[in-house]
Amino acid sequence: MKTTNNLKVHLFELCQNAVDLRLQAVETKIKDIQESLASETKSSAGDKHETGRAMLQLEREKAGQQLAQIEKSNRILSQIKRIKPSKNIGLGSLVLTTNANYYIAVSVGELHVNETTYYAISADTPMGQLLLGKSTGDNINFRSNTFKITEVL
Repeated sequence: MKTTNNLKVHLFELCQNAVDLRLQAVETKIKDIQESLASETKSSAGDKHETGRAMLQLEREKAGQQLAQIEKSNRILSQIKRIKPSKNIGLGSLVLTTNANYYIAVSVGELHVNETTYYAISADTPMGQLLLGKSTGDNINFRSNTFKITEVL
């Protein structure tokens, strides 16, 4: 059981690191946009100036949306720390199937631990929705494929 807990902790840390890297990238992008906007203010080249400012404003809005998504991911990760193990799949579950292995947390994609691949997915994804509430021995049908849940940790 200790090995299982260590694996789940490691997967959690990999997810947190991925979210932290996204946060750093978005914060850098926002800082660069702010600096560009400040330098655009010093220029007054007419229509070209206005178009440049409008494009930067759109980029800033997009970065703001990305930042909101990262904050949501961090809230989800903070909830996982308080969840107790369960026989039914939910947030924080590690799900082993005959098809692939899933960690229900936030969507960060493929994670590799000890030469085994795990997919960190959100409970909001189509696969996450199919898995929620299921338990060991249940069959899942996804995109014309049927696979069995072999273990829920």
